[in-house]
Amino acid sequence: MHGSVNTVGEIALDKDATLDARGLMCPMPIVQLARKVKEMMSGQVLELLADDVGAKDDVPAWCNRTGNQLLGMQTDEKVFMFYIKIK
Repeated sequence: MHGSVNTVGEIALDKDATLDARGLMCPMPIVQLARKVKEMMSGQVLELLADDVGAKDDVPAWCNRTGNQLLGMQTDEKVFMFYIKIK
């Protein structure tokens, strides 16, 4: 199932799934992210939506630690949007 195409900077991304973690506080966005990634296939792109300010540091650190690729991050008002390519 492919989702819509989003643009991060000048890069167009075809996301495969969206995980809405808005309203969840640390560590739950990362816990939910880890669960969702297990359901996805290598090479797919996950969009993670979070409004916990800790996610701004936690998601890149999690990607670095797990080997998943953070393709980009955007902020829309108080929501952080992360685009992660599954390893």
